[in-house]
Amino acid sequence: MPFGAEDRTKPLARVLMRKPGPAMAAADPEVWHYGPGFNPERAEAQHAELARIVAASGAEIHWFPSDADGLSDAVFVQDPSFVTRAGAVVLNMGKPLRKNEPERHRALYESLQIPVIGQLKGEATVESGDCVWIDPDTLAIGRGARTNQAGIDAVAEILKPHGMSVVAYDLPYWTGPEACLHLMSLISPLGPKLALIHAPLLPYALWSDLKGSGWELLHAPEDEFLASGGLNLNVLMLKERDVVMVDGFPKTRALMEEAGCRVQAFEGDALCISCEGGPTCLTRPILRA
Repeated sequence: MPFGAEDRTKPLARVLMRKPGPAMAAADPEVWHYGPGFNPERAEAQHAELARIVAASGAEIHWFPSDADGLSDAVFVQDPSFVTRAGAVVLNMGKPLRKNEPERHRALYESLQIPVIGQLKGEATVESGDCVWIDPDTLAIGRGARTNQAGIDAVAEILKPHGMSVVAYDLPYWTGPEACLHLMSLISPLGPKLALIHAPLLPYALWSDLKGSGWELLHAPEDEFLASGGLNLNVLMLKERDVVMVDGFPKTRALMEEAGCRVQAFEGDALCISCEGGPTCLTRPILRA
């Protein structure tokens, strides 16, 4: 199977997803840090609508098994791994409740005959929500509550032999380690050099590096960022300037449309807003081609 998802000049061709299923249906909202709007039945329907949009784009969905494994957050398949042109990198989760997910990603890649070029172990943690490809050879990683320096160093060592490098940026404390502030909570690429950002929390060094490289940065409305817990900014790029977002944030949508983007939206209050993960979190790109 062809693989490699770091090149944003190319449309999404293959993607991994997992239905909320029995694990999320049985989840204790207090244990999993889910909000008052959490509703498993509605979450299932909202996830199905996102999957319909992704499939309609032409991308092939590979379904991760969804069973009663107790891993409610495993629906957010973005985080435990990522896939490059050299193969998959299996990570190590910073959230203790998610520690068993990476091995399941490794097993799935093996079943799809995608080579695993490295895996994080021990105290080294990285979640892929903290990883943003600046270009096909440069991975930005946010250092914060879920990703530590040991993990960043380990990913850099894995990628180096394959001609890819890592640049690290510090994330702010914001609402603390119990919540989920990933780097991708603050920046969503909409094309090769176009991104939606929340400027007040974005690392200044990253903002400066992107501007210096010719990126156009769209500053999302701050009121919608705060109202959504950052989920207005969680936008999945199907192809250049063709994106999917959670519904209910008209000013953020208008900003992207004014920049020439086609925007599709789906209801995500019971799944995305309540469980702190948007369409990028719910998808693990395997191939852009």
